[in-house]
Amino acid sequence: MVYTLAATTLTVAAPIGCDTSSAEGAEPRAADASARPGVVVTGDDDEMLVLEVTAANRVVVRLPRVEVGQGVTTAVAMMIAEELDARLSDVDIPLADARTKGSQFTGGSNSVSSLYGPARALAATARARLVTAAARQWRLPARTLRTRNTMVVAPDGRTATFGSLTAAAAKVTRPAVSSKPKPPSRHKVIGKPTTRIDARDIITGRAQYAGDLKVADAKPTVVARPPTLGGKIRAVEDRPARAMPGVRAVVRVAGGVAVVADTFHHAFQARDALRITWAPGPLAALSDPAVRARLRAAVPPLGAAPSGSTQVTGEFEFAFVSHAPMEVLTTVADVRADRAELWFSTQTPMDARDAIASAVGLPASKVKVHVMRGGGSFGRRLNHDFAIEAALVSKAARRPVKLMWSRGDDLRHGRMRPATHHRIRASHKGGRVVAFVHATSSVSESWEGEGLAAQGGVTSLAARTGRAAAGPLPSDSGLYNFGRLSGDSGDVALAAIPLGAWRSVDSGTSRTVEEIMVDEIARSLGKDPVAFRRTTLRNKTVRAVLDKAASAGSWGRTMPAGHGQGMAVHEEYGSCVACLIEIDATDPKNPRVTRAVMAADVGTAVNPRGLEAQLMGATTDGISTVLRAGLHIDRGAIREGSFDDFRYARQRHAPLHFEAHIMPSTGEPGGAGELGVPAAAGAVANAYARATGSKPRRFPLTF
Repeated sequence: MVYTLAATTLTVAAPIGCDTSSAEGAEPRAADASARPGVVVTGDDDEMLVLEVTAANRVVVRLPRVEVGQGVTTAVAMMIAEELDARLSDVDIPLADARTKGSQFTGGSNSVSSLYGPARALAATARARLVTAAARQWRLPARTLRTRNTMVVAPDGRTATFGSLTAAAAKVTRPAVSSKPKPPSRHKVIGKPTTRIDARDIITGRAQYAGDLKVADAKPTVVARPPTLGGKIRAVEDRPARAMPGVRAVVRVAGGVAVVADTFHHAFQARDALRITWAPGPLAALSDPAVRARLRAAVPPLGAAPSGSTQVTGEFEFAFVSHAPMEVLTTVADVRADRAELWFSTQTPMDARDAIASAVGLPASKVKVHVMRGGGSFGRRLNHDFAIEAALVSKAARRPVKLMWSRGDDLRHGRMRPATHHRIRASHKGGRVVAFVHATSSVSESWEGEGLAAQGGVTSLAARTGRAAAGPLPSDSGLYNFGRLSGDSGDVALAAIPLGAWRSVDSGTSRTVEEIMVDEIARSLGKDPVAFRRTTLRNKTVRAVLDKAASAGSWGRTMPAGHGQGMAVHEEYGSCVACLIEIDATDPKNPRVTRAVMAADVGTAVNPRGLEAQLMGATTDGISTVLRAGLHIDRGAIREGSFDDFRYARQRHAPLHFEAHIMPSTGEPGGAGELGVPAAAGAVANAYARATGSKPRRFPLTF
């Protein structure tokens, strides 16, 4: 139900995912008498999406999701502004602290789809109560009043801001007008390309990240880490570091030795002055060739092919890939004997709070987690190993700390997408595919003892997203009419490998190779890849985005020698996308994507401009992981340590031309944050194959 809460300001709260059809006429709840002015707290508030209208005419909704650059705060602000008839500039979407009930999970591309109904119902209820309050004040029929620009307007032109009505609206128990959300035909904000509400703050530096915080006495902290994954300390000589200017503490933690100092400059200098003898990690004898050999051997057999059929086969390898968000992992932690308070960006604040409480030996009720905006994530902030480490350092040093992982720390000791091996066989007979089998193997995580406890993480990702957290699922080629589908998976357990869900999780590899195989099947049948997809796809919505991308991108146009086009499609999260890529591979060792055309159907696109940005980012991910970026294991260590050698696409690798076409729809919103990665990656690989006449099998191609 949707409730209004008695207070000095209008505050409306709704459980996320509730049935809002019974909102009208709901009985009010009394506010907690101890609530500070302007904020209402109830026994159920931890699982509520709460909307407050302040006397200053601000509309405030504390968001139970994290903003990591995907634009969710703007999308929710648009939903609220739409139903309230408020100016977007009057809507504030701060991030909610970790709660004790409900869901604050940000992942699986579900933020917009899960909040679309509750947020609009919440705002519609608030609008109905504000109109009722104005009608009573003016002694006019409520049905004659209108709302616009964060105010109520009377037929004679009188206006009242929402803020001036908020106290009276808080006392309304039964609105005199409907509190149902608008039909799509009346939308004026939803569906319109909109600049992010935080764009100016980000550009001018006003946006606050964990590294910007100035928490009293929180000192800069860095950690000296082992040269190999899972390495252990044998001996530490820390006296020279302790004697250096500005050093406040040197403490041992599970991951190494932490230095707390007055500035990060002092902390890094003292870290480098530590003399540590390390025992090698459990993978010290292992390098990439051995990892690839184990993965190849772990792929389950494909079984017998249908008799009388022709086979199209392929084996594919993917390297480990780091998330590498632009904002390095940073946590401010203040752990005391009886309580703890932390500030960091996290996709799983409730899980993080519980894990931190367990690590420092406090009840969860004594740990407060403030969720900060993040400068990128791509799945990295699903895990909270860095926050647990900060809490343990703060506890050991007996003071607040601001712990920062360097870029090298995150690349060499942070979470990564697992390396995988894929074996696919398509069998065709009589001009059609009669069987398709996709078997895979993946590196799996195998932490032991304190290593697992110290790293933290999400153990229930598969349950939350419906997909595997590490390692691809069997074939998803049900997208096509490919006859009998089958698949199996194996894994290679490597102790000390810190794995994590990377943007698009298993689809980023499994669907990529399936789209490569679709091109090769078409070639075997003597058919054009797009024409083959068009006649083989099961879903007409996917066919529509394919047709849009093909027409907008002029599929089949004559290309110069060494250039090529590639196409791929993907369907997931209740959405679908097609991507056309053009590539210049005249130098096959240094290819450049010159053009990218995306077409997507995500149901109602709340903010088409934000969706376009998501698709553009997905294209960059596809370019990077297919052509350039990956992590090498070299005698138990990650070789890469910066963007110099972890070669993610830069501006000079971006398409010279990018366009996104959003298909019109009035359906419920689907997911988009991860949607474009498999299509972009598959299209890049297919364009490269057509440009060079090769069959790419190992990714990134530069490995």
